[in-house]
Amino acid sequence: MENMTLLNIANACGGRYIGDETLKDETITMATIDSRQIEKDGLFIAVKGEKTDGHNYINDVYQKGALCVISEKELDTDKPYILVESSLMALKDIAEFYRENLQITVIGITGSVGKTSTKEMVASVLETKYKVLKTEGNFNNEIGLPLTILKIRKEHEVAVVEMGISDFGEMHRLSKIAKPDVCILTNIGTCHLENLIDRDGVLKAKTEIFDYSCENGYIVLNGDDDKLITIKDVNGIKPVYVGFSKENTIYANNLKDEGLVGTEFDIVDGKYSIKARVNIPGVHMVNNALTAYAVGKILELSDEEIVKGIAALKPVGGRNNIITTKYLTIIDDCYNANPVSMKASIDVLDKATTRKVAILGDMFELGENESLLHYEVGKYLATKQIDLLITAGTLAKNIAKAVKENLKIDVLMYDTRDELLEDLSKHLKANDTVLIKASHGMHFDKIVEELKCYQ
Repeated sequence: MENMTLLNIANACGGRYIGDETLKDETITMATIDSRQIEKDGLFIAVKGEKTDGHNYINDVYQKGALCVISEKELDTDKPYILVESSLMALKDIAEFYRENLQITVIGITGSVGKTSTKEMVASVLETKYKVLKTEGNFNNEIGLPLTILKIRKEHEVAVVEMGISDFGEMHRLSKIAKPDVCILTNIGTCHLENLIDRDGVLKAKTEIFDYSCENGYIVLNGDDDKLITIKDVNGIKPVYVGFSKENTIYANNLKDEGLVGTEFDIVDGKYSIKARVNIPGVHMVNNALTAYAVGKILELSDEEIVKGIAALKPVGGRNNIITTKYLTIIDDCYNANPVSMKASIDVLDKATTRKVAILGDMFELGENESLLHYEVGKYLATKQIDLLITAGTLAKNIAKAVKENLKIDVLMYDTRDELLEDLSKHLKANDTVLIKASHGMHFDKIVEELKCYQ
């Protein structure tokens, strides 16, 4: 890791180096907050978490070959360590220092919905030409983002990073660390309203990504979003707008919806167009492909490379992942949920040609209008050709209530996920297509695992 000597790290985080002075110019090989991941000559950052304290594992990481430790406590050791007031702050400061010394293009992606699927699509396209590092899992917050930045190595040419927030000021701090060359905003929806109040608040918080973006960089926006379309200029940078409206800089035309197997479409860029295909269902995936096309053009990929990358995309577990068993077709979209993504998943289920079952749970962090927002999802579902709705959770009962009032289909309600699991096999039939969707805290992945076992 270039320039990541113990002396530079101590200076970057404002810490006090304690230990063998001859080791100050030694360079770390990696950095982690997980003692299980430490490697020889790595840096272990001891962070106090909700369930455990990293300081309890300091002896273990030294035994595994750690070069140095970031600690909030004075240590009884002859090994080198850096004493700081806050390990979490040190993590961010170290990642920011490391980013400043990297010669790499950073793509920063944020938005209320679709950050992960957009990240995967952009990375899939860029990987046809470049060595790409991308955010793994949910490493998109003030802990995950710096850890992702610290995984960049000399061979990487592009980093595609997801940037998630729940309050004002967070994106400002993430942008300071990532310093994105290309900023992507997928949409402005109804997420984290307990802090951000309304969509105008979400817009304000998300656009903090511009605070530390590259002054000669690029901005790609969803031009079909009524809030994002109001952004006309950012420090002299004119955004590239993508979407389905022909008013956008880049738009989709001649869509051929093939249900659960994907969509064929034309990408229109001015007077120029190319044919493309995405092999994951959902119109929103087409929008992700348009974003990836825009980024591909910014990074000088050929049309052939872009189209190849779009077609090569594979679904991520828990995110619009189609699982086919001998008994069922499962739409595994259980990783997280908000009203926009819930409706998009219902659209995907609606494309199925078999009996359609929606298993929906609570959506969290929606603020004071949470009951109404669930009810509106139910009203939306009632406009589709769904055969059976099953809900679990207190808030999800509002989805069921709206469906009952607007559509004559079977509706089943459970207080908890576990109660639903006990009865689930009674309600499903061979060849059903089943959607699983709820906020991550509902842990609906257990339902997906249960369904995989049905014979």
